[in-house]
Amino acid sequence: MSKYFISLFIASLPFLAMGQSKPIDLQQKDTVEYKDEFGLRVGADLSRLTFSFIDEDYTGLELVGDYRLTRKLYLAAEIGNETKLQDETLGHTILYEYETSGSYIKAGVDINTYENWFGMNNAITIGGRYAVASFSQTLNEYNIFESNQFFNPDFLPGSDPNVEFSGLSASWLEFVMGVKVELFANIYIGMSARLGFLITNKEDERFPNLWIPGFNKVTDGSNFGVGYNYSLSYFIPLYKKSKKKKEAVPESQ
Repeated sequence: MSKYFISLFIASLPFLAMGQSKPIDLQQKDTVEYKDEFGLRVGADLSRLTFSFIDEDYTGLELVGDYRLTRKLYLAAEIGNETKLQDETLGHTILYEYETSGSYIKAGVDINTYENWFGMNNAITIGGRYAVASFSQTLNEYNIFESNQFFNPDFLPGSDPNVEFSGLSASWLEFVMGVKVELFANIYIGMSARLGFLITNKEDERFPNLWIPGFNKVTDGSNFGVGYNYSLSYFIPLYKKSKKKKEAVPESQ
């Protein structure tokens, strides 16, 4: 029997040596595991809905969404449709009245620069979009200044009202700065400011594109435009990712 124990002890020596080759850590380390939620956030622009109710010359709807790709990076998009009636006057005379109607889509990324506490998913973002719009314009009426009338020069109605210019399009880049705050569980309020730079602008030679859906007013001699939105959205959690964070271990005395 003693020979059996001696043989067993000798056979276990290599395993004991391997175990002793690694340093023994007698201090206890606490590891806290965080789980970040990833998913899709969808909603609508409140400002366009509000103006659709209070402004009889405007109708618009914009749907917004983003998908959390990493802890800081989001894929983002907006899709919308707008119709706006506008005019240009001189005194009490309407120089021209026109209506623009069309759709647009914007796609890009947002980067969250805000460091959330555990359990929070708020965001202060910077990002960019590439946007395209397809629309039409209708020149409802216009007046031409007639100077050949010697005794009473005046504005005369245009001879061809209600002309529609279709097949118009535009594309632009947007720089976006935004904020999203969680009001209640998975419900977010957000706002963003946008600076657009017009890349392409297909227009009819008879009437310029003075306003583009999604881009807003086109300024003569400049390719820049500004915009904003106020959104209400709902976050749909799809999965979670663990993030472990080791707490600091006090030094031994």
